[in-house]
Amino acid sequence: MPAAAVLVSMGCGALLLALNGFNGWDIFTVMLSGVFQDTRSIAEVLLKATPLILIGVGLCVAFRCSIWNIGAEGQLYAGAVATTAVGIAFPGLTSWIYVPLVILAGALAGAAWAAIAGLLKIYFRASEIVTTIMLNYIAIIATSWLVTGPLKDAAAAYPQSARLLREAWMPKILPPTRLHIGILIAIALAIAAYIFLFRSSAGYAVRVVGISPHAARYAGMSVSRNILLAISISGAMAGLAGAFEIAGVTFRLYQNISPGYGFEGIAVALLANNNPVGAIFSGTLFAVLRSGSEIMQINAQVPQVLVSVIQGIVILSVVGFGVYRFRSARPSE
Repeated sequence: MPAAAVLVSMGCGALLLALNGFNGWDIFTVMLSGVFQDTRSIAEVLLKATPLILIGVGLCVAFRCSIWNIGAEGQLYAGAVATTAVGIAFPGLTSWIYVPLVILAGALAGAAWAAIAGLLKIYFRASEIVTTIMLNYIAIIATSWLVTGPLKDAAAAYPQSARLLREAWMPKILPPTRLHIGILIAIALAIAAYIFLFRSSAGYAVRVVGISPHAARYAGMSVSRNILLAISISGAMAGLAGAFEIAGVTFRLYQNISPGYGFEGIAVALLANNNPVGAIFSGTLFAVLRSGSEIMQINAQVPQVLVSVIQGIVILSVVGFGVYRFRSARPSE
């Protein structure tokens, strides 16, 4: 179904481009040849895929528990802020200590930020959709305040933090490209999340709570604990994405550190059918679209907004095929 959804969306995208005066298939050829033309181009795709995979994997866990976490963007910002604060604070540490430390800081900050929405749902029955969206705005605005105030680099003319200490940078795995170990960690965590969800008793409890909280209670499972666990894992993954953006790409905190990875990660999880391993491929697909949009703008003069529309068509196709599969599986009346 996901493959069929992608094919349908690409066909619709080609038609959309044709209606706007472009040759759809030629542009897709230009995009793909540009994205995969050399090692550097492939590395840039994987660099963009890293946060998308991490966020998508985390949202797969949350969605399997029927927790509609729309706050991955804010959780990414929380992880980025924590990584920056730790990454400029401890001179003298070796990379063997500093790199895991900034990674841990980002993951814990993202988990803590997501847990706020989880606790509000557990104790006050507040909708996580509303609370996570509100927390997005708080995290983004707080980041803007920090880079113009407490964390602002005194020597910089623009709102930004000081540069991370060199020992806190993510090690590169494909010099001289910018690709760092984050992509390997993202893939490893996707596999670990799959094993957790489908090969462990704890993951089984998360899925049962998502399917039927009443059945989970009857079976002796703690609904509250599993809700908090699922949303915290989701937040930790988004926080890791923020950590890798700071310690592996920008090396300092800016006001707009994310181009929308948190929201795009929702599409990644949907396209993967909430399967963490599938998020590796869907995250890479959206990274190809993101990198390809830059190439299409430069080489074919295609507006970036058309690429966003194509991504939206992908989501609609996934939802449409999902509804068809659901109705086909229902017994006839």
